[in-house]
Amino acid sequence: MLPTVGGWYVYARRAFGEKIGFVVGCCDSMIPTIATAYLGIALGEFAAGLFPSLAEHVRFVAISSLGFLTFVNWLGLRAGSRVQALTSLAKALGLLALVAACFAISPKAAATAPSVVAHLLGQKHSLFLGIVLALQGVIVTYGGWYAPIYFVEEDQDPSRNLPRAMTGTVLACTIIYLLVNAALVHVLHMQRLVGSLAPAADAALLIFGGYGKQFILMLSVVTVISAINAALLQMPRVLFAMARDGLLPQSLTSINQGGTPTVALFLCTCASISLVLTGTFDTLIAVNSILIVTVYLSGFVALFVLRKREPALPRPHKAWLFPWSTLVVLVASAAFLLGSVIGDLRHSLFTIIFVLLSYAASVFMVRRKTYSAA
Repeated sequence: MLPTVGGWYVYARRAFGEKIGFVVGCCDSMIPTIATAYLGIALGEFAAGLFPSLAEHVRFVAISSLGFLTFVNWLGLRAGSRVQALTSLAKALGLLALVAACFAISPKAAATAPSVVAHLLGQKHSLFLGIVLALQGVIVTYGGWYAPIYFVEEDQDPSRNLPRAMTGTVLACTIIYLLVNAALVHVLHMQRLVGSLAPAADAALLIFGGYGKQFILMLSVVTVISAINAALLQMPRVLFAMARDGLLPQSLTSINQGGTPTVALFLCTCASISLVLTGTFDTLIAVNSILIVTVYLSGFVALFVLRKREPALPRPHKAWLFPWSTLVVLVASAAFLLGSVIGDLRHSLFTIIFVLLSYAASVFMVRRKTYSAA
């Protein structure tokens, strides 16, 4: 309906005005910025697993990898897209190979671990908090389902390709994830699975023996590189769109010959590196999951607002079961945010403070734009 670069910011600005649009844009740009930070930390930890000498240099590996992938994306959209295609194919094939091995090879017997579920049930409120924390991981896992909206302006046929890309990738990822989970249950069985901190590594160890750890670490490295590259492709385009609309400095609209918003990319990478130096993996994931759902909510509400306010807008793709499908995910998202505030107040408070600061900045930037136009 709105094939314009900028992600969720585009819908919020159209539905609620420039101030709310600015807040959503700030939150939306922070999501991939935080993601590249905790993924960089994860990459450093996986690399240290492969090469123990790097154990004392996790953050250096994280920053170096961010710098290298930023350079690749600075070369242009084509270079970044090629890296994305290759790493996505490699991680999909690796996961499917793990699934095939789990069902084809009889694992060695292993002792069972204590049941974490039983432990949680024995503590008041712990199960509720466990569900909230588990959902944070699930939300981050599927968080890329909307990524094609950031490149819709660069698509020659968005009304056809956008729905296909979003639906196809979600279905493919869901199938792969379900197969992986089925394989892990088959190898580890439920009682051992719930007590495992790294179930894929445990399964690979049982299947491949001493080589299992290396297989999973290599697959994890490829997966994380792919995720970091996807975030780097995505994150500068929100700032570019906001700057093009006059809500941020015009320098953020500069684009090189490869089609990359260079200043915006550099700014986001610097922010990611600062988070690598200051944040922890679990904290960054928790904060990001709350930001993701906050942005989701703005988009779902914007859909209802625009349907009512602008019924004549061209809508080349009709969503199944609308409005009930959108209403269900809207209510579920609101319930998750409420649960996060109750069960994870510290990280929720960070998000609330960030939103308030973004709104204060939006008032200043909108006034600045108005005065400049006058």
